[in-house]
Amino acid sequence: MKELEKIVPSAEIPVMEPQRQFYFMDIAKQYVARLEEKKGRKLTFCVNTFGCQMNARDSEKLCGILEAVGYVETDTEEADFVIYNTCTVRENANNKVYGRLGYLQGLKRKNPDMIIALCGCMMQEEKVVEKLKKSYRYVNLIFGTHNIYKFAELIVQTFESDKMVIDIWKDTDKIVEELPVERKYRFKSGVNIMFGCNNFCSYCIVPYVRGRERSRKPQDIIREIEGLVADGVVEVMLLGQNVNSYGKNLDVPVTFAELLQEIEKIDGLERIRFMTSHPKDLSDELIEVMKHSKKICKHLHLPLQSGSSRVLKEMNRRYTKEQYLALVDRIRAAVPDIALTTDIIVGFPGETEEDFEETMDVVRKVQYDSAFTFIYSKRTGTPAAEKEDQVPEAVVKERFDRLLAEVQTIAAKKAQAYEGQTLPVLVEEVNEHDKNLVTGRLSNNSVVHFPGDSSLIGKIVDVCLKECKGFYYMGEQCEK
Repeated sequence: MKELEKIVPSAEIPVMEPQRQFYFMDIAKQYVARLEEKKGRKLTFCVNTFGCQMNARDSEKLCGILEAVGYVETDTEEADFVIYNTCTVRENANNKVYGRLGYLQGLKRKNPDMIIALCGCMMQEEKVVEKLKKSYRYVNLIFGTHNIYKFAELIVQTFESDKMVIDIWKDTDKIVEELPVERKYRFKSGVNIMFGCNNFCSYCIVPYVRGRERSRKPQDIIREIEGLVADGVVEVMLLGQNVNSYGKNLDVPVTFAELLQEIEKIDGLERIRFMTSHPKDLSDELIEVMKHSKKICKHLHLPLQSGSSRVLKEMNRRYTKEQYLALVDRIRAAVPDIALTTDIIVGFPGETEEDFEETMDVVRKVQYDSAFTFIYSKRTGTPAAEKEDQVPEAVVKERFDRLLAEVQTIAAKKAQAYEGQTLPVLVEEVNEHDKNLVTGRLSNNSVVHFPGDSSLIGKIVDVCLKECKGFYYMGEQCEK
């Protein structure tokens, strides 16, 4: 952006955060204003998010900063600032990003002032950054997962440089609070309670790209949620790679169960959700808190990955089939109406037919309300990718189909049991396919469609579940 005259700071750059970033927001705002004057219109931005809810929450922070410096959001990539917040859990996620970048090159030829930025997990891989430097030299800005709070500062660097700006950190212990966030929904919000992961499952790249676990201070989390509730939020989703290990690295350790008890006290907050829970760290203290809570939703996502204790050991999951089933029994005894969902990988290296049948056995015993089923995908940089005993593709596909059929049969049967009941639904949106309907979720995370209009969005209303359609319900709002 060398044709824009460089802005000379009128004051000393602050050292402390977040003051430093607010300083750079002011500088970025001036650059945006100058470019607006040159183009004779407002500048637009588009944020595309790949991957998990942690990434979705990070994207809300990116949007907040872009809006703070003067950009206006658009849903088209024909924007003045396009940023991809990337995922790298599976290699095909990387390929998708490379494909989109080729499309952006054409748009940049038409709009040379366009800024293309990449951030997120994929950028933490050295080979990815090298490929971008070599083959995608029209990208303006690259940064990773650890320094997202520096976004305003990096925007300024991009405006002031005619070269690719790259700022990748190997790890960090830094957590910066109180930066702008632009929420997707006014009535619900994700809230990061921790960052990083210490588990090193043998198939997973996340600890290598997200870094070690670091927990936010409970008082900062409480203050954020109180602010969200004051702004109309009725439901929060507490986010972490493994929320059950929250608080272990704080100066004064706090358990996840203790944090939940404090969040429960916040007036005006109606629903509390959280993910993801690692079975090895889910404590009896947490189960007890869930049992007595009036606000924690009746839904727990408890990844299994495999039902074979032998495979679980190879995965470095650090629990056995028997321990997992015993944990489910304790949860169900305490919260009988809880909906349990899970993640399952089929075809992990060395998985035998007997191992797979152990997984099917767990599925039948637990009776999941739904399951995310995945075919094992080699992830370069993980120990599992080095294993020689990869399972033949045809065998994996056949097992996957059997598992999916079993999961869907059980889920449909479980859902049928709620038909005819009247339950509270948080209305989330006007239905995409029928504008006479609204769509919301039960406490157990099931989707419900029923007649209504946009005035209901963000409200919790009682709905009679008239008909179960397999994976969602058609209902009617109950008259008071």
